[in-house]
Amino acid sequence: MLTAIVGINWGDEGKGRMVDLLGAQYDIIVRYQGGNNAGHTVVNEKGKFILNLLPSGILRDNTVNVMGPGMVIDIEHLCKEITGLVKKGIRITPDNLKISHGAAICFPYHVRQDILEEERLGDRKYGSTRRGIAPVYADKYIKKGIRMGDLLFPDTLREKLEGIIEWKNLLIHGGNHDFMIDTDKMLKWLQVYGEPLMPFVCDVSDYLDDAAGKNKNILFEAQLGALRDIDYGIYPYTTSSSTLASYATTGAGIPGAKLDKVIGIMKAYSSCVGEGLFVAEFFGEEGSRLREAGSEYGAATGRPRRVGAFDIPASRYGIKVQGADEIALTKLDVLSYMEKIPVCVAYEIEEKRTDRFPIGESLLKAKPIIELMDGWKCDISSCRKKEDLPEAASAYIRFIEEMSRCRIRYVSVGAERDAYIDMDAV
Repeated sequence: MLTAIVGINWGDEGKGRMVDLLGAQYDIIVRYQGGNNAGHTVVNEKGKFILNLLPSGILRDNTVNVMGPGMVIDIEHLCKEITGLVKKGIRITPDNLKISHGAAICFPYHVRQDILEEERLGDRKYGSTRRGIAPVYADKYIKKGIRMGDLLFPDTLREKLEGIIEWKNLLIHGGNHDFMIDTDKMLKWLQVYGEPLMPFVCDVSDYLDDAAGKNKNILFEAQLGALRDIDYGIYPYTTSSSTLASYATTGAGIPGAKLDKVIGIMKAYSSCVGEGLFVAEFFGEEGSRLREAGSEYGAATGRPRRVGAFDIPASRYGIKVQGADEIALTKLDVLSYMEKIPVCVAYEIEEKRTDRFPIGESLLKAKPIIELMDGWKCDISSCRKKEDLPEAASAYIRFIEEMSRCRIRYVSVGAERDAYIDMDAV
């Protein structure tokens, strides 16, 4: 079974929580895109963990974890992430963590470039996490990158790096920036943080091909959501990689493989970190109360997330581009304080109603059309069967399911591993 777990909206939907939950059914878990620009928060019997680069399956004892060639890896961050987990008793060895030789390395100069560009943009900024993701992906696609596999060949590493840094310095100074990249310092940085990772670097394509041929169960873990996809998201307020399930096997290292299932993750309300269009956004006291109830702060950056009503047009679009077969609805318990629960059922654009998620400049003119659902005003965090839910909560789930046009299979009612309901369970 090859399954992808992907975000339906703007990201931060709770993918790490669902990967940790469902990971027991899988032999291998693969991160296939992105870098340390987002975080997956997992709470289980071992404690609370925030993972930026490592697959969420690293917290399970019997799971092999793979970082695919579609990723970009800040090796300094990865070393610190591994060290932090090992100190908490998590076992990490080359047997349960494999890093693709094709994954690009995110250097300190990529981070510096990212920061400089966001500052140059000022009020027009894209909402970058300032972790170098766009610059490293840009360098990858113009073939000016260093990859994890290059660490294994120190005899040729300096020559490759010198050529790239010569070009990079010309580019930076052409933009009137006042810093120079030093080759020796970058080589030292590679040695300090690259050498501890060398035992983990391998051809993950061979490993995954062999595993798929033996009918191993493989779970593909995405970062961010459909609306942040570089091609199908709210460009330019997107990430710099493909967040879609259709990229999963390619970014993992086995492009010829075909997915058996796509599980889409979406919250019972909307949240968004960073800039970009967010039609159903709450402001003022309404936004502050929902943000605090849901602890809506970025796992990677700590930034307060923007929050709003569940957005039907955006979710329906995300389900379509992700090709989701079923949905996990997270954080339903957060809405328990509301007397009436707003849902954005459609948009109004130039005095016309539309049920579709618009593209391009049309989205700038969109206004939310809100319907109110009855709240349940009680604690549902102990519910473990659909029959345990109050009728108003069940009605809310049914409404979201019917309007989104995709079956809701799982509903989470708390952050802990067992705080969920399987809607198919009898």
